Amino acid sequence: MARSRRSRREILQIAGALVGSGMALRLSIRPARATPEMMQDAVRAAIGEAAVKKGRVKLDLPPIVENGNSVPCTVSVESPMTATDYVKAIHVFNEKNPQPNVISVKLGPRAGRAAFSTRIRLADSQTITAIAEMADGTCWSDDIDVIVTLAACIEESIH
Repeated sequence: MARSRRSRREILQIAGALVGSGMALRLSIRPARATPEMMQDAVRAAIGEAAVKKGRVKLDLPPIVENGNSVPCTVSVESPMTATDYVKAIHVFNEKNPQPNVISVKLGPRAGRAAFSTRIRLADSQTITAIAEMADGTCWSDDIDVIVTLAACIEESIH
């Protein structure tokens, strides 16, 4: 089946005609920041209706960061990581970034230890939450408030 290839000029002419006739597609405009409610929805999407208890999880981020573009984040969970007692997943959430679910890491008993490190981007000062799902169905958490003096999304507009 032969495909018709349009030149860039033809595509721009068609787009211009659509805009001129008012038939352009409308873009869905979303807020640039998540809300605490959006974060709770993301938590429920990840772990369902399981009760979350404080403890067993250690979330390590600096309490004050100068630049939100690259913030070091380490999460570790107290677990023997045996065949019957292990961490199934670790999720990290934030309340003000455009996407409230920062990262989800699936684990199993053969992982050896329940920990990982990464860098995250923070749009503003906010609370970061880590939740660990255990093999027995329980969920444990830790959270930390991080103050960002130069938000990641603002810096680009300054230069």
